[in-house]
Order: sequence, then structure tokens, then C-alpha cells
Amino acid sequence: MQKAQGFADSLSGTAQFPEMRDEIAKGRELDQFASAHDAQLGFTVRARSVAWSTGYVQQHAARQGFVAGAFAGRMVLPAASAGLPPMLALSFDTQAALAEESEHAAVRHIDLALDVPHVARSEQPYLRMRDVAIALAAAMDGIITDQEGRVISREAMDAIGSDLEQLYDTLESRDLAAGSALARRLFS
Repeated sequence: MQKAQGFADSLSGTAQFPEMRDEIAKGRELDQFASAHDAQLGFTVRARSVAWSTGYVQQHAARQGFVAGAFAGRMVLPAASAGLPPMLALSFDTQAALAEESEHAAVRHIDLALDVPHVARSEQPYLRMRDVAIALAAAMDGIITDQEGRVISREAMDAIGSDLEQLYDTLESRDLAAGSALARRLFS
């Protein structure tokens, strides 16, 4: 501080040292808020009986608007506006995706994921994820479960949607609306 004050004196100025404790406290509070509100939702669509080939999975996912992702076994549903993060991600067994004979690679489940703070509420990403899961399960003879294999009913999906609306409201009340540049930066 003495060097800074000496420099300010040489310029006939005054040095000001803001109270950093307040800024540090604000930063900690924001970090705690982000940790408590960083929601990532997912559904798993599991084959009821016959395993799927990777081509079969890709064909059905493409019908729902998914395109190839950056990694094997990953597809994404692009956002409505170019340059934004994808709305949803769909993933399946990487080894099956990399198999030389894809028709012989067995896929028993696919995972759908929504990174809530990264996608604008106006795009209704949860409704889209729910509809995609239902459509894929119906078309591929699958069931919708959580990560541990517990079946998720439509009523449970609706309850999740209601909880998500409350999270959106909370994010917006803190000027961290889902999909905003600030929210994407904070929750990355």
C-alpha cells in the first residue's frame, strides 16, 4: 500500500483501497448460490427387450432433430439460435458408437441431458426433453427411467417440470436467467 500511496503522491493524487472483504463475501455468496442452483436434468430411455444398434439409435434421434455431436456416442439438439449451446444432449455407449460393425454393437440405453442454466427458458427445453423421451421410448420399445433404472411416470415428469419453473424464477430474480451470457459463464 505504501508504494501505491507513494505513486499517487508523486502524481498529486490520492490512492483509494476499496474494502475487499465485502467483495470477497459477495463472491462467496454467489458461488454458494451457483452451487445450490446448478441443475442438470436427465432421463434414460432403456430397451425393454431387444438391444438397439447404433444406427437405429441415430436414426430415431435424427427424427427428433438431433445431429451428431463432437464425440462418438453423442448427439445434440441444436438451440434455436446459432452459436448458443445445444438445447439437449443425447448419449449412448461410446464403444458401441466406435465399433467397426455398428449393426452388431448393442446399445441397451440412451441418456438425455439438459443443462438448465445454459438453455433459455423461452426455448422450453424441459418440455422438449420430456417429449423426446416419450417419443423415443414409444418408437424404440423402451421405458423412461432415471439414472438408477427407476421408472419415471408422466406424473413425476410433470412434478419435475413444476420444480424447474421455480428454479427458473429463482435464477431470474438474481438476474441470472437461464440461457443468459452471465448464467452460462457462472454455471460453466
